[in-house]
Amino acid sequence: MRPHAVLLDFDDTLLDNSVVPESVEQACEEMADAVGDLDRAKLLRANMAAWSGYWPEVERRCWLDELDILDVGREVWRRALHACGHDDPSIVTLAYETHQRIGRAMLRLFDDVPDFLAALDEAGIATALVTNSSTMAQLAKLEAVGLATAFDAVVISGQVGVAKPDPGIFGRALDELHLTAADVWHVGDSLSTDVAGAVAAGIWSVWLNRTGRQLAPSDPRPDGEIASLRELREQLLAGTNDCP
Repeated sequence: MRPHAVLLDFDDTLLDNSVVPESVEQACEEMADAVGDLDRAKLLRANMAAWSGYWPEVERRCWLDELDILDVGREVWRRALHACGHDDPSIVTLAYETHQRIGRAMLRLFDDVPDFLAALDEAGIATALVTNSSTMAQLAKLEAVGLATAFDAVVISGQVGVAKPDPGIFGRALDELHLTAADVWHVGDSLSTDVAGAVAAGIWSVWLNRTGRQLAPSDPRPDGEIASLRELREQLLAGTNDCP
């Protein structure tokens, strides 16, 4: 049936994170200009290596607010600069702040998001954001893209102490909306957190597959699949009850 509410993931569902590599590249360029003996390409490689080595160690801690993702970013720059022969804390701070400035300026929603949220509002369908991240970082991003007050409920894993795919985080959203699992859909890009979590919570899961990825035999099975939020928008405006 047509839902009373739609739960939404944030990163890579509403927020386009494809700009992150470009923001790192620009930060490396600015740092190379600011520090005479710093090679841009070497710093970029070091940053990528530092991130890929450190993030898997701390991702879960960030989801539960045991560590803020902003502090992770600072540590990644410290490790990258150390690999390039720079241990001056002031240079680490400059790199971190440069990247934060560039990253904030580049934050953007996918182009189908504003019309989709407007369609939900027009149809009288409530919304809740259900997202895995540290609290301060996620609230800052919501503010930066103009979505700080866009939802009827905002449930951040760091704030509630439970993260997708644990069904408990979906339960918190249902409690805030005063609805049951049968009343809502969850839309997200991740099979392992969004789809698996919604299924575990007994919620109709809609996989937002923007990249055209093929399901593997071991992947969680969504109840519906869309390539764009426009597909759901058109359905809602048409007043139909079938999930794509």
